[in-house]
Amino acid sequence: MNMPNERLKWLMLYAAVALIACGSQTLAANPPDADQKGPVFLKEPTNRIDFSNSTGAEIECKASGNPMPEIIWIRSDGTAVGDVPGLRQISSDGKLVFPPFRAEDYRQEVHAQVYACLARNQFGSIISRDVHVRAVVHQFYQTRVIDEFVLRGNSATLKCLVPSFVADFIDVEGWIDEEGVEILRPLPDDSMDGKYLVLPSGELHIREVGPEDGYKSYQCRTKHRLTGETRLSATKGRLVITEPIGARAPTFSSDYNSFSYARAVGQSFAMLCQAQAFPVPIMRWYKFIEGTTRKQAVVLSDRVKQVSGTLIIKDAVVEDSGKYLCVVNNSVGGESVETVLTVTAPLSAKIDPPTQTVDFGRPAVFTCQYTGNPIKTVSWMKDGKAIGHSEPVLRIESVKKEDKGMYQCFVRNDQESAEASAELKLGGRFDPPVIRQAFQEETMEPGPSVFLKCVAGGNPTPEISWELDGKKIANNDRYQVGQYVTVNGDVVSYLNITSVHANDGGLYKCIAKSKVGIAEHSAKLNVYGLPYIRQMEKKAIVAGETLIVTCPVAGYPIDSIVWERDNRALPINRKQKVFPNGTLIIENVERNSDQATYTCVAKNQEGYSARGSLEVQVMVPPKITPFDFGDTPTNVEDSVSVMCLISNGDLPIDIEWYFNDYGISSYSGINVVKGGKRNSMLSIDSVQARHAGKYSCRAKNHAAAVNFTTELIVNVPPRWILEPTDKAFAQGSDAKVECKADGFPKPQVTWKKAVGDTPGEYKDLKKSDNIRVEEGTLHVDNIQKTNEGYYLCEAINGIGSGLSAVIMISVQAPPEFTEKLRNQTARRGEPAVLQCEAKGEKPIGILWNMNNMRLDPKNDNRYTIREEILSTGVMSSLSIKRTERSDSALFTCVATNAFGSDDASINMIVQEVPEMPYALKVLDKSGRSVQLSWAQPYDGNSPLDRYIIEFKRSRASWSEIDRVIVPGHTTEAQVQKLSPATTYNIRIVAENAIGTSQSSEAVTIITAEEAPSGKPQNIKVEPVNQTTMRVTWKPPPRTEWNGEILGYYVGYKLSNTNSSYVFETINFITEEGKEHNLELQNLRVYTQYSVVIQAFNKIGAGPLSEEEKQFTAEGTPSQPPSDTACTTLTSQTIRVGWVSPPLESANGVIKTYKVVYAPSDEWYDETKRHYKKTASSDTVLHGLKKYTNYTMQVLATTAGGDGVRSVPIHCQTEPDVPEAPTDVKALVMGNAAILVSWRPPAQPNGIITQYTVYSKAEGAETETKTQKVPHYQMSFEATELEKNKPYEFWVTASTTIGEGQQSKSIVAMPSDQVPAKIASFDDTFTATFKEDAKMPCLAVGAPQPEITWKIKGVEFSANDRMRVLPDGSLLIKSVNRQDAGDYSCHAENSIAKDSITHKLIVLAPPQSPHVTLSATTTDALTVKLKPHEGDTAPLHGYTLHYKPEFGEWETSEVSVDSQKHNIENLLCGSRYQVYATGFNNIGAGEASDILNTRTKGQKPKLPEKPRFIEVSSNSVSLHFKAWKDGGCPMSHFVVESKKRDQIEWNQISNNVKPDNNYVVLDLEPATWYNLRITAHNSAGFTVAEYDFATLTVTGGTIAPSRDLPELSAEDTIRIILSNLNLVVPVVAALLVIIIAIIVICILRSKGNHHKDDVVYNQTMGPGATLDKRRPDLRDELGYIAPPNRKLPPVPGSNYNTCDRIKRGRGGLRSNHSTWDPRRNPNLYEELKAPPVPMHGNHYGHAHGNAECHYRHPGMEDEICPYATFHLLGFREEMDPTKAMNFQTFPHQNGHAGPVPGHAGTMLPPGHPGHVHSRSGSQSMPRANRYQRKNSQGGQSSIYTPAPEYDDPANCAEEDQYRRYTRVNSQGGSLYSGPGPEYDDPANCAPEEDQYGSQYGGPYGQPYDHYGSRGSMGRRSIGSARNPGNGSPEPPPPPPRNHDMSNSSFNDSKESNEISEAECDRDHGPRGNYGAVKRSPQPKDQRTTEEMRKLIERNETGPKQLQLQQTNGAGFTAYDTMAV
Repeated sequence: MNMPNERLKWLMLYAAVALIACGSQTLAANPPDADQKGPVFLKEPTNRIDFSNSTGAEIECKASGNPMPEIIWIRSDGTAVGDVPGLRQISSDGKLVFPPFRAEDYRQEVHAQVYACLARNQFGSIISRDVHVRAVVHQFYQTRVIDEFVLRGNSATLKCLVPSFVADFIDVEGWIDEEGVEILRPLPDDSMDGKYLVLPSGELHIREVGPEDGYKSYQCRTKHRLTGETRLSATKGRLVITEPIGARAPTFSSDYNSFSYARAVGQSFAMLCQAQAFPVPIMRWYKFIEGTTRKQAVVLSDRVKQVSGTLIIKDAVVEDSGKYLCVVNNSVGGESVETVLTVTAPLSAKIDPPTQTVDFGRPAVFTCQYTGNPIKTVSWMKDGKAIGHSEPVLRIESVKKEDKGMYQCFVRNDQESAEASAELKLGGRFDPPVIRQAFQEETMEPGPSVFLKCVAGGNPTPEISWELDGKKIANNDRYQVGQYVTVNGDVVSYLNITSVHANDGGLYKCIAKSKVGIAEHSAKLNVYGLPYIRQMEKKAIVAGETLIVTCPVAGYPIDSIVWERDNRALPINRKQKVFPNGTLIIENVERNSDQATYTCVAKNQEGYSARGSLEVQVMVPPKITPFDFGDTPTNVEDSVSVMCLISNGDLPIDIEWYFNDYGISSYSGINVVKGGKRNSMLSIDSVQARHAGKYSCRAKNHAAAVNFTTELIVNVPPRWILEPTDKAFAQGSDAKVECKADGFPKPQVTWKKAVGDTPGEYKDLKKSDNIRVEEGTLHVDNIQKTNEGYYLCEAINGIGSGLSAVIMISVQAPPEFTEKLRNQTARRGEPAVLQCEAKGEKPIGILWNMNNMRLDPKNDNRYTIREEILSTGVMSSLSIKRTERSDSALFTCVATNAFGSDDASINMIVQEVPEMPYALKVLDKSGRSVQLSWAQPYDGNSPLDRYIIEFKRSRASWSEIDRVIVPGHTTEAQVQKLSPATTYNIRIVAENAIGTSQSSEAVTIITAEEAPSGKPQNIKVEPVNQTTMRVTWKPPPRTEWNGEILGYYVGYKLSNTNSSYVFETINFITEEGKEHNLELQNLRVYTQYSVVIQAFNKIGAGPLSEEEKQFTAEGTPSQPPSDTACTTLTSQTIRVGWVSPPLESANGVIKTYKVVYAPSDEWYDETKRHYKKTASSDTVLHGLKKYTNYTMQVLATTAGGDGVRSVPIHCQTEPDVPEAPTDVKALVMGNAAILVSWRPPAQPNGIITQYTVYSKAEGAETETKTQKVPHYQMSFEATELEKNKPYEFWVTASTTIGEGQQSKSIVAMPSDQVPAKIASFDDTFTATFKEDAKMPCLAVGAPQPEITWKIKGVEFSANDRMRVLPDGSLLIKSVNRQDAGDYSCHAENSIAKDSITHKLIVLAPPQSPHVTLSATTTDALTVKLKPHEGDTAPLHGYTLHYKPEFGEWETSEVSVDSQKHNIENLLCGSRYQVYATGFNNIGAGEASDILNTRTKGQKPKLPEKPRFIEVSSNSVSLHFKAWKDGGCPMSHFVVESKKRDQIEWNQISNNVKPDNNYVVLDLEPATWYNLRITAHNSAGFTVAEYDFATLTVTGGTIAPSRDLPELSAEDTIRIILSNLNLVVPVVAALLVIIIAIIVICILRSKGNHHKDDVVYNQTMGPGATLDKRRPDLRDELGYIAPPNRKLPPVPGSNYNTCDRIKRGRGGLRSNHSTWDPRRNPNLYEELKAPPVPMHGNHYGHAHGNAECHYRHPGMEDEICPYATFHLLGFREEMDPTKAMNFQTFPHQNGHAGPVPGHAGTMLPPGHPGHVHSRSGSQSMPRANRYQRKNSQGGQSSIYTPAPEYDDPANCAEEDQYRRYTRVNSQGGSLYSGPGPEYDDPANCAPEEDQYGSQYGGPYGQPYDHYGSRGSMGRRSIGSARNPGNGSPEPPPPPPRNHDMSNSSFNDSKESNEISEAECDRDHGPRGNYGAVKRSPQPKDQRTTEEMRKLIERNETGPKQLQLQQTNGAGFTAYDTMAV
């Protein structure tokens, strides 16, 4: 039992004890549950619970009831809520507790959930309203105020913008202006007419904004409701005030057309109407009357106020809800905006009655009474379960037991919900009767007494009665019925039958009945005896019903019971049914057929029977013949009658009439006359309106009562209920005139208005906004004088002539001017008349005002006033004799009468010719146009129609002028069609409708040069191939160049698309008449392209030429035919079908299809394939081999060639009978035996199932014998033959299809002589590599022959791999390639000898193929493939493996026939590794050597500065199209800038697209800036640094920076020549020193055992100067490995080394650029540990070895300059503090003494300067990532790239030059750049690694990560003026395969492995370490000392040497020209 019931039991027990102890009798008086009740909420939780995560929340829910209810918390879906540790728990007292929690523990399903509280006890359950719980996690937020744009004089509203995620909890408390003055919310009694007003919703309202308001800024202060935190907005907003130009109609902001608000009752709020207009508009608020389109002005009061256009409502009430309209008007126009307001009132509900007790079966009604607004849904629940009822009233028609419980009504809207509960209890008597115990069927002998008992329960207590066979049993001498009530309220009833007889048997039934129900029980009592039938009473039944009667039979046992009628056993028709238990059923009883006497006959088995009769009487109910009053309504005063005739029914019949369900007698004027036993007539002599209604005739007899009803409709003419009368209304009021009438049909009431002023003719009222008729009432809203007149009300219903009434509606009107404001113009000096007409009730007085001042004609005799009386009012005229400019004014006439006043205004405008324009200025000019501006003059009060700009050439007179007409509303215009570079005079005149002004002063201008105006000529576009077109053209006519043409832009795009052209730039060819041409490549196949060309000069580009369209050549289909399928037809035919490839992939017109087919085992061999052409989409292949698997492919063919083949499909031809065995032998084995052997058929055409050997004795008529032999047996021994008798043999083969052809016949004769013969045949055997092979040699002979084998002609001797088996076969185990060849078997005996020869073919996987590089392009490699010469098995094809330097391996299948193969879609300018394997049907073979190569393509090329940069005063425009992409398409640009005197670079954008122009904004005027551009493509990136100065504010330039002058090469030579007296001795001294050092180097190198020391070339090559004009300058020193590219450590060594230290002849190097584990491990050599650093050098290694080792081409050793470290230590993972330890320095001579001016990079002053130290690390903290730290004078390393060598032949000889070249100068060290680049892949291995510095930032040393190609000098030289500054780095570009989402740029880890890329060089550190080719001309070289001196004198030639390291005025060029 559940707990509440246990609790209830104990409570009841305690109560009973207490009551007994008190001796009270209360217990008996009150039942135990009298005070018990269902649950009711005492404390219900609120709709919304918001709390902060720092505070938590407790939600309380309490309920009362008896017994005490249990509280359970549930979710909105009804599921129970449990504890969530730390986040949610339910306390013991039923509270839902949310403890404080951390932000990261927030869970939406806990903290943002809808809960409900459920209270339940045994009487029912109730659920609380929805509880929306929302936990708010403290989040940082900022509020903002944005600027508001407003017209002067209007009102402005500043909004406090709150983030949406906290908006619900933030209130605006007030505003603060910039001076700290607070603007607070107004108090309730404050006036609202100040300048500032904080609206209830938090906005700041500022009235009548003036210019001074534009200087203030405002912040809002907000408060968080939950945390109490207050804060100011993060931004300040201000008003941007616009001066109105001319009048402006009211406008709203674009998103302002309709608003919806929802506000709570009692709240205060504001409705905004933010319109802007000039003049300042008038704003009015209206409210629509609900359900109509009518509106009325909002009534302002203390509660409802209007401030400017804002409507403020305090303490809102529900009645404020509705649709509001704000109408804004000024003199220019009007506008309006709608606002829908919903005032929400808290929801509450109550159920009436709260408790009701209803008896069983009675109805119950609950009514839900609710308040609040809005209410969206009403729903009902019972005991917490929805019952699907949504009406306010819940009605239960008949209460059942299960209806008791708790009922709840819920009302809801979108925001909240409310509930009420009520309890339904069942009344005291509510249990229907139930039979609890009853008697059972019984069979017995006659004699004893019988006792039958029935026990029934129920409330009220039921009565029990007894029946026997349907007849009630009454007490008599033998039957006694008794009953009593037990203590628990049950009724016990019993039936006693004394001395039972056989006649007492039958069906006994006890029936328990009360007012709330009935229950019964029946059972048979069987008494042994003869059949007996009790007497049956007469049965009366109504015709049409069903008769059911059971024969009351007694006696037992009864064999049969039958019914008879007229001695005929029933049934005798379909309506009758008889059942074995004696029941008779007759359906649809009729008197004629069924009224009779029926006899029941009961028999037993002995034949005794009993009979009983039943008389059935059928009664017929009355039937009324239908009647009516006619089809049409009856008119008043007519007479009507109807007859009620009873056509059928038993008499007597009682007939009565009813009118509207009441007896007729009560209605006067209605007569009823009875016309006999079966009819009655009703008549009305004079019909009146009251007689309309329903008339019923009711007929009743003893069978039934029936009625028939008809309706009398009476036409009634209209009659007045309310007749209208004359009315008078005040103008502007809402008029209402009622007019009501009734009648039948209901009259139509209409109103009409008299035409004219007299009644008589009327017309319908026009439907309008203010006139309407509702239910006969005429409404005229805002009635005006025009509505005055006679009105007719008419009521018509078609009966009679109708009613009508004429009334007069008069309007008492104040004066009115029909035209409130109009403009009137007059020419100056002419007379004018102003008129005002006022309408209204006379008399009317009119006064005139001028500019709001009273106008008195007496004061000015120019004015005259006169009045004229009109029928409708008064006309007043003001005459002005002679107008002056001062008459331009606002004249107002004011009219007044007894009912009010009105005014009208006339805006008088005196017009004259305009004044002359002034302030004519030139805004802009070009070659053919000039942009002018001027100030608008006084327009003479007539709008300026136009300006006329007059211009002429300076030498012409003003009579020879050209004109430009300009609209009068503008003050700027452009004069076009000028000639470039020409002087013009320009002036301007203004013109209005009155005349033309004087001319302005003239200005003089000179037009500029301009872009070409001519188009290129003779353009031809011709296809070269499928992807290339050649474009040729000639220049435009010379006269249209407009300057020197620099080149052409050739644009192309797909025809018929809207895409933009892709342009390529071609330089101009200066040769006269020379034709230009360009090949457009990488185009789509068979695609039409449009080509345009434009010439450009230094000004810009000329016009585009006309489109030339051309198709590329037809290509091959790029997709195969689809849905290829094959079907085998016969053993030699196959049908192949397919679907054409998609049209877009055809790349041409498909002409034919080719089907390629071959047997599958020969498919690999292209020569064995067959081809069939067809134009259709299927074909049949004929002549195929039988029972052969065929492979097929289908391809489409266009004029361009064959397309892609489809995927191979396979079909097998059907089997057939085999061919004959190819050979037969018959060998004598003895005198009675012959051995027959054979070879299988050449074409078995299926699977051989058996062979049949036929034998026949020759010459005799003997029958042919046959012998079946299994398919695997190839010989048969025929025995029992006759000696010396010839026999003929032949053999056939069989398949499942049948027996094949017979072989040739062979004859043999048994004999005693058996010569040696071999039964086996010559054959070819194919063995697979490493498998066993067996070659047969089956021999016969007597004596037994000797069998010997020869292998390739050599006698065989057995070994462990080969042996001869006993049957003569030769077995070879594990076949290898060498076993292939001829094997002969010899059999010999004394009679004869025989031999056969087998051929053995060994199939092995192919050996490694030869792979050579044939050609390279930017995105493809072409390789040649040749098979290995030693392959025996047919090669099926190759698999080509290739990978980019930092990518994954990819494969490509290559056919065996392909001499060359293209690897396409490769990365541009990237390294690749390639190798190949062959494969055959055995498998894949060995791999070839790895081929190292790379695709063509370079990093971006630099543009010319004028084409790239365009400077203005506060911005610089960058034209990125000026960049060349180096062959690899651009991906993006990085743009950085800084002021020249700053150190840090500011990144502007790191992803500028290449096709766009880009503007760097917000620069300061007249300021020097540095700009750094990093251009990226797939080959790397290029950095350019530019120096520029912004223009002044007025557009002028500033003076050049006072830097060292930039000198050209000629200047440099001139300086050197002018200082020969200094230069010659210095050069000579340096040469002597250099020669001495070289001699020492050579001498020391001979005895130097340190073969692997790093060697540097001290000589300066021609690349040692940073010459920006040299496009072939190469990379600087340095290479940094890209990420994740490492090599294994050297075996046996702790050092990371380069595998470039190789031994070879003549200086030639291996082509392998990656470490190959298969190669000789001795390629690595251990490097010597570096010496201990010298004193004072804490960071770098100072080596004491020879400073330089000069190398000749034949020397073996290569430089391995980075012996033990990653290059320069620049790894992302490094500790910045240890960065200096990871450095490698050149081996310098420690005894050379310090170089002048160079104190060493990281050494104390005075230390020998031979240690070249790299300072800085790329792994420094982020803030310093790009900062280069220099110490000891700020020296930095400056590298000059070497020349680029494109001749591959130089590859070997240049090795000697690829050494460091170092120059010591005052500012730092200068290194020559990298070595040549080889673009011919057939020669040297790839020389440079474009990744050397591509990865930037973390991978590259400072400055060194900017690519390796096309560099133009990477460093600026440290300036003596700025010794301490380091140059910030450009931003690192993203690696090609790097995930930019990772914050680390380099994922590789610090390790002891050397990066593979660092060692990927074939000829020394080419591309990395600076290879300088020696120039044969010594004069082109400059020594270290020369450079130093030149720098000191500031006279060095190359301008880069003058540039500052960092923030000097110079710039640093990275791979770019100096600008």
